Amino acid sequence: MKITKLTTYIVPPRWLFLKIETDEGVVGWGEPVVEGRALTVEAAVHELSDYLVGRDPFLIEDHWNVLYRYLVGRDPFLIEDHWNVLYRGGFYRGGAIHMSALAGIDQALWDIKGKALGQPVHSLLGGQCRDKIKVYSWIGGDRPSDVANNARDVVARGFKAIKLNGCEEMQIVDTNEKIDRAVETIGTIRDAIGPNIGIGVDFHGRVHRPMAKVLAKELEQFKLMFIEEPVLSENREALREIANHCSTPIALGERLYSRWDFKSVLSDGFVDIIQPDLSHAGGITECRKIAAMAEAYDVALAPHCPLGPIALAACLQVDAVSYNAFIQEQSLGIHYNEANDILDYISNKDVFAYEDGFVSIPQGPGLGIEVDEAYVMERAKEGHRWRNPVWRHSDGSVAEW
Repeated sequence: MKITKLTTYIVPPRWLFLKIETDEGVVGWGEPVVEGRALTVEAAVHELSDYLVGRDPFLIEDHWNVLYRYLVGRDPFLIEDHWNVLYRGGFYRGGAIHMSALAGIDQALWDIKGKALGQPVHSLLGGQCRDKIKVYSWIGGDRPSDVANNARDVVARGFKAIKLNGCEEMQIVDTNEKIDRAVETIGTIRDAIGPNIGIGVDFHGRVHRPMAKVLAKELEQFKLMFIEEPVLSENREALREIANHCSTPIALGERLYSRWDFKSVLSDGFVDIIQPDLSHAGGITECRKIAAMAEAYDVALAPHCPLGPIALAACLQVDAVSYNAFIQEQSLGIHYNEANDILDYISNKDVFAYEDGFVSIPQGPGLGIEVDEAYVMERAKEGHRWRNPVWRHSDGSVAEW
């Protein structure tokens, strides 16, 4: 079997899909995207497909005229070797764009291999250690004050866990009023859904060290499932102090892109839950290794996934074989999905069998989903240019979103 073609589709609401074809008719799908940078990642996918064409990698010329020279004609089963070439074959490596492009290629190659062998990817990774995994639902939009009324509805639909933004924009040192507002919002939600529903509170990297420790301590009374990105990953030296101010589990990792990025986070010992994104952190091959690293440190796995159906299917393959996986993010009904939702792009819409707060592990070959290619092509005519909001503080300076 040989790879013959790579095709990318930018589709609403903010996703990028990749199709890899073979000479035996087996097709694999991946989801390489950085939210707000889909066009950039698309270009990187095509550059990687053209990489290492049997000459000096520094002499890559006319990328757009000689696409696919590395991957086309190669055996799609050699996933580990392809991953190493596409990662190590470039002098400059890592980061959101490179690793997201690589992630989508990796997902599609695993999809091909599973389909060709008639096995789900998790079977090829050693076999599932669970039949289903708990999922959580996102509540509301960017402003936490809008979300309390939605919590009861989500719980009524069967979810056992929810997540929401913990605060609005917050300056490096801000007012007690901002803290009190965040505490009131989370308190209202806890009162609305009772003591036994898990609540994840996402600081979204909006909070800096001086306020993060205050907010973490004030929110501890609500017995949260976790606090997410209490500070940006690049400021993780602050986690020691935050961990000393509360006993709430600390989660982060959606903005880390490889096992090398996670290495110091795990060895520092202040993170309880890691959240690699299988469309950002090198795909199934890399995130499987990251999950195993975390298990050795007794750290839980909760993959980040506010994306589309291919990304979710890839996450569930890794969840299936990772002992330390405990919950899965998913985007069904999320506020970003206005133009299209995750089930729109697949034919087997029952594959994500949500029940009693859990989702079943897909059992079909490859990633277990059947992409509706005709619909993908139709929606790709519209495409998207999604961008995240740019916020500003009252003094006019840019705020973290």
